[in-house]
Amino acid sequence: MNLIQTLEQEEIARLGKTIPDFMPGDTVIVSVNVVEGTRKRVQAYEGVVIAKRNRGLNSGFTVRKISSGEGVERTFQTYSPLIANIEVKRRGDVRRAKLYYLRDRSGRSARIKEKLPGKSSSAAAA
Repeated sequence: MNLIQTLEQEEIARLGKTIPDFMPGDTVIVSVNVVEGTRKRVQAYEGVVIAKRNRGLNSGFTVRKISSGEGVERTFQTYSPLIANIEVKRRGDVRRAKLYYLRDRSGRSARIKEKLPGKSSSAAAA
């Protein structure tokens, strides 16, 4: 591991954030700290993870939701101080790393099958 990666790993450890293990296709609730004037509140943003970018300290993910019939996407930095909490609500069963095709779909065709617990790919291969 080179010096930059070592420094990034130390910085991630210093932040002390517990980031749950989530993948594209999962439905997550991201709690975001929002500052309005002098007031600070937590706003929940719930949607499907359509992309995840693993770059150490610069990691990020994109969440898509339908709000008032319009598709809304928001990109979050994983280790941002604005993110209060990430909660995985539902596991999705997808075969792609980037789910950009969901942008063109609406209604039932945009639904993602749920990954059932207990069924692992290693058990199916044996």
